[in-house]
Formats: sequence, structure tokens, C-alpha cells
Amino acid sequence: MPTPYCVDDFKDKFDSLYRLVIVASSRANQLSKNEPHGFGASMRADKSTIKALDEVLEGKLLYDAAEEDGENYLEYDE
Repeated sequence: MPTPYCVDDFKDKFDSLYRLVIVASSRANQLSKNEPHGFGASMRADKSTIKALDEVLEGKLLYDAAEEDGENYLEYDE
């Protein structure tokens, strides 16, 4: 079983915990739309939230706050 995440794991990735939650939840929603749903899909290692947090730690997610129009952009960097 993978070790649980700690807030300190992400302190160098984002300026606030709120921004981390927004970016990770946006990516988790993107992942969940592309995953099959059904029995057995609910294992912890396969959850989209865990995958999104893994991508944050690996530096695969890029976030840009556009101040002109107030929109946020989330990009996936492979």
C-alpha cells in the first residue's frame, strides 16, 4: 500500500494549499472522464486523485494564473 501524502510533500510545488487543491482536482476530473468505471475501478492505486497528486510531485502539471481575464489554465506536461 502506498504511503499517504503529507502537506509538506507539496510545499515546494505551489504557493498555497488552496492552489494545490484546485490544480489537483482539475487534473483528477480530467483523468476520471477518461477512465473506465465499474467494479474493481475503485482500488486506491487506480484513483484519479492519487494519479493527479503523483503528477504534481513529478512536476508534470503546469499551472498558469492569467490575471487579465481571471481564468486559470492547467496543462499536462509529459
